[in-house]
Amino acid sequence: MLFGNSEKSSPQLSPDGDQIAWLAPDKAVLNVWASTVGGENPHLVTNETERPIHWYSWAANGTHILYLQDNGGDEINHLFSADLTNANVRDLTPFRGVRAQNVLTDAQHPRHLLVALNLRDRHAFDMYRVDLETGAITLEAENPGDVLTWTTDNDFVVRGATAFDGRTGDTIIRVRDGVDKPWRDLVSMPFERALFHGQVVGGSLIAGFAPDGNNLIVHSALNSDKGRLVAVDLRNGKELAVVAEDPEADVAEPAEGNKPHVIENPLTGAIEAVAFEHAMPHWVFLDHQLEKEFERIGREVPGFLLLISRDRTDKHWIVASSRSDAPTSYYSFDRTNDKLTPLFSDNPAAVRFTLATKKPVVIKSRDGLDLVSYLSLPPGVATKRLPMVLLVHGGPWYRDTSAYDPEVQFLANRGYAVLQVNYRGSTGFGIQFLNAGTHEWGLGTQEDLYDAVNWAIAEGIADPKRIASMGWSGGGFATLRALEMRPDLFACGVDGVGPSDIATAFRSFPPYWENITARWRRRAGDADHDDEWNRKISPLYHIDSIRAPLLIGQGKNDPRVTIANSDMLVKALRAAKRDVVYVVYPDEGHGFARPENNLDFYGRVEEFLAKHLRGRAEPWKKIAGATAEVR
Repeated sequence: MLFGNSEKSSPQLSPDGDQIAWLAPDKAVLNVWASTVGGENPHLVTNETERPIHWYSWAANGTHILYLQDNGGDEINHLFSADLTNANVRDLTPFRGVRAQNVLTDAQHPRHLLVALNLRDRHAFDMYRVDLETGAITLEAENPGDVLTWTTDNDFVVRGATAFDGRTGDTIIRVRDGVDKPWRDLVSMPFERALFHGQVVGGSLIAGFAPDGNNLIVHSALNSDKGRLVAVDLRNGKELAVVAEDPEADVAEPAEGNKPHVIENPLTGAIEAVAFEHAMPHWVFLDHQLEKEFERIGREVPGFLLLISRDRTDKHWIVASSRSDAPTSYYSFDRTNDKLTPLFSDNPAAVRFTLATKKPVVIKSRDGLDLVSYLSLPPGVATKRLPMVLLVHGGPWYRDTSAYDPEVQFLANRGYAVLQVNYRGSTGFGIQFLNAGTHEWGLGTQEDLYDAVNWAIAEGIADPKRIASMGWSGGGFATLRALEMRPDLFACGVDGVGPSDIATAFRSFPPYWENITARWRRRAGDADHDDEWNRKISPLYHIDSIRAPLLIGQGKNDPRVTIANSDMLVKALRAAKRDVVYVVYPDEGHGFARPENNLDFYGRVEEFLAKHLRGRAEPWKKIAGATAEVR
């Protein structure tokens, strides 16, 4: 129920507002479906048979659906278009070994889209214009080698770029005055003042061009501790005005591929609202009418509201409700008639159950930092000396939020208290907190986790003899470090695609991560050139200190933490006669996309935790279609 396919999810209105698309399974694989807004004639738009679709969008012409798809988790995404008029599907980027990202569309240019490709140079993403009717592709902006993401102006011309200087560590906002004009540096943010958004694709710090075309709207902490939206003069880079800010938090970081936390008017391009989240999310409204309508919807719909889709006339909306104790639910809103209509829930089966609520708590680190954390308890169970899972977020430049999390619900349902900690360096809490994590990954970040666990023990929440660490990617790394640094504190650990040797991870990052790797070195230390530093923070070199049992899950095609990293770790653990279970999924990458494999792995997690922490578990059973290899 928690790790299978959503029955329906991610609805989007067509540009004209007459149709609605959504993700739903076909033969157990997530595909795009569409119907009229009234629900007539639901039909399958795409025909993926192996990998689920997780990102899609309407093209501006309203007759095509765009979606990204990789091969077995290798993250070499191709961009496809599905024509609703004739059911034809076309690979718009049919280039071997080339990744597509940063897909942009514009209502005034319905025939074209823009997409970033590392076609010319595997290390850098240029921006290309694609003709949806012919498939023709032309170079729009050439990357000099340091650009992470691109931004268009109000005429759909690529005129903005977020770049990173690997020598100085500066983040640079770069602009040009026209398609034939030279690029120039507009704003330079020193390493110590630069926000760190979206470590996977670089993360744009440009929210957009102002409607009048004279200013650029930028995520900035140059003149404040917290990241805020500011208007910058396009002529000289001077900060003109603060658009939106919060005293406790940065602008909420956008999910990869969209901007639901910065709401722009589709008619004028004006920013209408900006979301912030310290412990709980809230909106700062810049448009009074939008605020009134959010208040009106909020009287019927509980939770934090997200405006996820609106048609080009702005008469029809789709809003989503986000709560920690319920799957995301979706509603259509007819603004003309003031009519709110429920659409569906991501997981209607889960709605029937009493689910755990994330309780925000602020825990003090040993050196006085505020660690915004979330405690989830099993519903209906006395809070006293419970088995507990420390669930560590990855990144590490990322954050835990108050949003619904199937993993949290799974663990709480099995009787575990779940503690999530935003350790130093987590994003969203300002520059000082971000910089407190510089060169502290695997060191001070770990101490924050242990301080939080000790808080839970002191509060009588956690049984000190029944505590596990668990996490994916950077959270898997934290779990490995926890088991070797504090064998007295953790009874077992679950590592999903976590690096055990940081130098090996850096060297095996894909070529298009070259600039991102340079940012990693600035934040985490130059592990692939400084052997002493690498051995200090890499769990692979501290195997003798690991005593607790370990479960490892790994995707064979992982391009970030390659399988060699986990293979080395398992070999060393077994040579030292440590208790390790190693499960490899040959059709997965950095995390598992196929529901069969998720169900299989979490069944193994359930059995493993029950054995070592004495929580509840269903008998493990083989999952049809799962590709697990126990090695």
